Amino acid sequence: MSMARRGRSISVIGLLLAGGIGIISSTQTWLTVIRADAGEPIVVAGADALALLAPLSLAVLAVGAALALVGRVLRYIFAALALLAGALLAWWTAEILFSTPLSAVAPTVTEATGLAGSDTVADMIAAIEPSAWPAIALIGWAIQIVTAVFALVTAHQWKSGGRRFRTEAAASDEHDGPVDAIDSWDDLSRGTDPTR
Repeated sequence: MSMARRGRSISVIGLLLAGGIGIISSTQTWLTVIRADAGEPIVVAGADALALLAPLSLAVLAVGAALALVGRVLRYIFAALALLAGALLAWWTAEILFSTPLSAVAPTVTEATGLAGSDTVADMIAAIEPSAWPAIALIGWAIQIVTAVFALVTAHQWKSGGRRFRTEAAASDEHDGPVDAIDSWDDLSRGTDPTR
């Protein structure tokens, strides 16, 4: 496998992996809200904690698949979009993982309890416990960022195999020129130059 094809394969696989992790994590429990009234804990799925998680993950999957098919200019554009999406998702996920803003759990708490208003919701939360899924998603976004950077760096090497072969073959023929035939073995063995 050529370096160009290997680079394209790595980029496609990396983005598909990151998008798949995002899709799976969007349906998993990211946060568990412990209620101050000792009621049943409220679980917050990834898609509820991060509203753009599922759509951006689907977009990353689409970009990963498209990188195998599109031309060089679109590869640069798609890789740049994947890099931007990965950076945003990593930022938002790290915020949820390390500081958990109220906005990440408020809609789910309001839906579960019927209580509204940021102060009311905050008063009824005793603790917020993250699961392992935000960390797994963060690893996925790291893979996505590295893959997107790799795709940007190597995109100039991704060429159409058939067109590249024809171009290299034509250049080789022009460079080598016609091959002069040797008239006989005797000429060759005596060191005679048959082209004179």
